[in-house]
Amino acid sequence: MKRVEIPSRFFFSTPPSPCPYLADKMERKIVTLLAGEDPDHLHNALSLAGFRRSQDLAYRPACDGCSACIPLRVNVADFLTTKSFRRIWSRNNDLMVTEKPALATEEHFKLFHCYLDSRHKDGGMVDMTFNDYRAMIEDSPVRSQLVEFRKKDGTLYAVCLTDLMDDGLSLVYSFFDPEENKRSPGNFLILWHIYQARKMSLPHVYLGYWIEESKKMDYKKKFRPAEILTKEGWEPLSFPENPKLPKI
Repeated sequence: MKRVEIPSRFFFSTPPSPCPYLADKMERKIVTLLAGEDPDHLHNALSLAGFRRSQDLAYRPACDGCSACIPLRVNVADFLTTKSFRRIWSRNNDLMVTEKPALATEEHFKLFHCYLDSRHKDGGMVDMTFNDYRAMIEDSPVRSQLVEFRKKDGTLYAVCLTDLMDDGLSLVYSFFDPEENKRSPGNFLILWHIYQARKMSLPHVYLGYWIEESKKMDYKKKFRPAEILTKEGWEPLSFPENPKLPKI
């Protein structure tokens, strides 16, 4: 296993709060500031160790008595394009895609809130103001961008905040028009990033954490082959589901 070298730095623990994915569970995170002479290098090293980025912080779950959150990434070179994925791609091949600097706009913010109101009414982000949203998008010390998807008539369809790393693309946050369910927008956005990473000769697309017990995260299992981070390093996630998955 390749050893991940993380520069010496300060890590902090957040106070416990209700878990957004598992009922009757409390979550706690270890966080550190993405700062220094080379924050991109630090970001890459921490991502390989299972951390995610939020603004200028890198975080990783550190919950008492629970290790359900498993970092997951897609193996781009060997990705299996199923019939279902081809249908999803076909349903969305009319979209116009633009890669843009990570700058917040009122138009994006309106779609962001429409998405939250439809999909995550009880989530902690639903009360975010435009300034909160701007911080989420723009407060990044690392290479990041917005990927904007529009229909032919110019209507905004979806937006992804994506980090550009040495070994892949990391989907930080995505949102889309909740009225477009028939197009399977969530799956399409991941597909686009997988194909884009392949064009860029990048080996991985990072999809954040996967929780076996959470139905909200079932969609991540569709993208194969996938790898999960275990105590022994990044290892293939076998299908069908292994009831004794290695935990972090």
